[in-house]
Amino acid sequence: MTAFWWERHDLRYSERRLFFAGHDVATLADRADGPLFLYSAARVCENLERLESALASTGCPHRIYYAMKANRFEPLLEMLASNGGCGIDVCSPGELDHALACGFAARDISFTGTGVSNRDLDRILVHSELTINCDSIGMIRRIGERSPGRAVGVRVNPGLGIGYGDSERLIYAGARTTKFGIYREQWREALAMAQVHGLTVTSLHFHVGCGYLSQQLGRWEEALIASLSFLDDLPDVQTVNIGGGLGLPHCASDTPLDLPRWSAILRRHFQNRNVTVAVEPGDYLVKDAGLLLLTVTDVEQKRDTLFVSVDGGFNLHPEPVYYDLPCEPVACLPRDTDPAAWQAVTIAGNINEALDLWAQDHPMPTLQEEDHIALLNAGGYGAAMSSNHCMRGNFVQKLLPHTSNS
Repeated sequence: MTAFWWERHDLRYSERRLFFAGHDVATLADRADGPLFLYSAARVCENLERLESALASTGCPHRIYYAMKANRFEPLLEMLASNGGCGIDVCSPGELDHALACGFAARDISFTGTGVSNRDLDRILVHSELTINCDSIGMIRRIGERSPGRAVGVRVNPGLGIGYGDSERLIYAGARTTKFGIYREQWREALAMAQVHGLTVTSLHFHVGCGYLSQQLGRWEEALIASLSFLDDLPDVQTVNIGGGLGLPHCASDTPLDLPRWSAILRRHFQNRNVTVAVEPGDYLVKDAGLLLLTVTDVEQKRDTLFVSVDGGFNLHPEPVYYDLPCEPVACLPRDTDPAAWQAVTIAGNINEALDLWAQDHPMPTLQEEDHIALLNAGGYGAAMSSNHCMRGNFVQKLLPHTSNS
């Protein structure tokens, strides 16, 4: 068969069958009773090791915190905790409890939340070793009132941001004012509030957007420089957390993130600073380590469009609809091996809403009822964001273990 842009050593066609992490995907789909999320433990570890190597090349002390909100599947978190290659970032008391239950120690957890309530603070402040990044002046005040003298982190907003495809919905700190972090004009007030309560700011945090790729690294460096300017007023800072947002290709025209170039930027700006560089990858670790398997329920021509209906809708994996992030559909058992003969189809989910379309005018081989398709890049912000909309929220998750073929 023709090689496709998304194929790699652990995700490819062999003898007209799709294999993922050493497993025949169609066989796994046949055994499932409905939609199935598949995750590859080997791919997650491979992504983590690649990122660790890039950080090590900077020569700077560093720490990785996996962003749990991307995927909170218990076996995945338990694997990461037992491997010890990273800590974990959480954004709610529920996620904190979940991280602890899955084996992460409080000292290996950072909390970066927004809209944090007093109830939230009462639950998280009992963990003295937890790193807490304050998102607002009010949060600094309320922590100071409850736990004076504590060490805290402060999240800043440099007013510069990037995101996949320059989508405003994926930019956390751009020209449009966002809810995240403390802006430069509020900075003195934030520091004064920390001083009033005897809080020591030991960590500076920023996160400027999600899914950035190589062509956006220049803009990302500008945001980094703007964020580091806050350090001049923080003599006790031990860690600079550069957030997450490292992207990966979603379609054939995307260029993978140039990690050597990314790490060279970090080396240039941190090699003479006596701080630990922390990073919070979510998608970068898990997105391309996951597939969503769906079954064809109907194939029908309606006017000028050939619709392929499947047994799962956008409620199972909302990110493509919410953020316009492409989710490449591929056939698990293609009948036609020549893409030149494929037809353009629109793949529709089973939710009674017009926006419930997985792909439009997408070339696919001939499909029939009960065939299986795989949606790529479903390992992050899929199951974790799912809902029971239309009471169609049933699905299964499975972590494929390391094998000699994965």
